Amino acid sequence: MTIPEHSRTLFCPAAPSVPARPFQFHTLILVLLLASIVPAMGASPQGTGGSQKAAKRQEKPYALIFGTVWSPANRPLYGVHLKLRRADQKKPHWELYSDHAGEFAFRVPAGKAEYYVQADLKGYKLSSGKQLQTPPEAKVSIENDERVDIGVHLTE
Repeated sequence: MTIPEHSRTLFCPAAPSVPARPFQFHTLILVLLLASIVPAMGASPQGTGGSQKAAKRQEKPYALIFGTVWSPANRPLYGVHLKLRRADQKKPHWELYSDHAGEFAFRVPAGKAEYYVQADLKGYKLSSGKQLQTPPEAKVSIENDERVDIGVHLTE
């Protein structure tokens, strides 16, 4: 007997049967417990005030004094210690180091104020071994919540 080409059927061997596991009560309890805990984890606590404090911290306006430290060869300098003080104060209130691109950023309160930026070059030497001179303080005027860009040019 020949089977026509269009009606050929493929047979697969039967898959081995898997024995049924008996019902386990502790598995059901575990699934129900997890189902009740997971939605509670995503809920935010109300009335605790934690999220309100975070929102108030983010609401405060600020100004940004952004700058770049330049070498005598007009290349950005990494690791220069910078200090920032208000014009009416003698000691610096903020200190930081320039990054690998020679850049720095001071975040200060918004509002009309004057600041002085100064590079502290104690112990700082160029890769050539030459000592740099400390430049005069740079005066920065802030009017409100704004960004002011400055450049600190160092000389030998």
